[in-house]
Amino acid sequence: MNYEMEELVPVVGKLAEKYTGHESTSVTYEKAEQLMEAVIYCISEGEQSARNSLSNVQKGSAQQAYEIGLACVKKKVKTALGLYNEMLPGLDAFENRCFYDTVIKGLPEFFKWYDPVFEPQNTLLTLDYPVLKDLSAYKGIDRIYEYIRCVELEQRFLGIFPNDHVRNILYRYDKKYRLMIENICEIVLADTLGHILVRKSLQEPVSMEDCRRMQEMLCRKELGEITALLQQMLKAFLEQYCKSGGGVAEYLEYALQDLSIRLKNAAEHGNVQGIFFHHSHVRST
Repeated sequence: MNYEMEELVPVVGKLAEKYTGHESTSVTYEKAEQLMEAVIYCISEGEQSARNSLSNVQKGSAQQAYEIGLACVKKKVKTALGLYNEMLPGLDAFENRCFYDTVIKGLPEFFKWYDPVFEPQNTLLTLDYPVLKDLSAYKGIDRIYEYIRCVELEQRFLGIFPNDHVRNILYRYDKKYRLMIENICEIVLADTLGHILVRKSLQEPVSMEDCRRMQEMLCRKELGEITALLQQMLKAFLEQYCKSGGGVAEYLEYALQDLSIRLKNAAEHGNVQGIFFHHSHVRST
């Protein structure tokens, strides 16, 4: 639903009055722009919530739409905080500083300082630890909520493996993994699929001969076939080992297309081991 500027200005005016403690509606241009963004953000949030619930949306006044949207923003804050608190006791950073600083130290600061009334569009955090899903289209509580959902799905996947197994994979990938700014889940996923491709137990070391066989197999396949193969292997693996509900497979598929492209290019250039395994991981036969 589109509202004209003249419909939004009175809503911003009321918000400005609230911001100044009902002493004035006069604010700086920058603050007025911020409050206008806040109003638009809330209205959009209300509209999105209505679409998600398949409700019949009828256009009311801009003030009504803003108030409904503001309530939706506050509700999403509570939902996101609840989800975060629920997963917090089991969160495992695997000694990675970026994950720890962003997820365990940073997210509580967001909930401490987030302002759903005057600046709901502000994400506050840079979210330095990368997740697999592209969240660039989101901001404010929407981005934080989606980010927490991504982390929760990653933790469910990583929870399949013992802690030391994950840390061993990370160490083989990069001896300075504690300082790296990369997605942990993607590294473990690639290692896992690599073992499945060469039909090795996850506990067995992968040899150069294994990598050569993998390379020959991948060279004979088109990109779409590689993606389909990875999807099939991932689905079978999760059906066997991940019993904690849906959503994990769909989330991990964000990484599969990129991994397929990298695999195809590596196979054609004779460097498959560089995709799946750090050089210190691959053992000569």
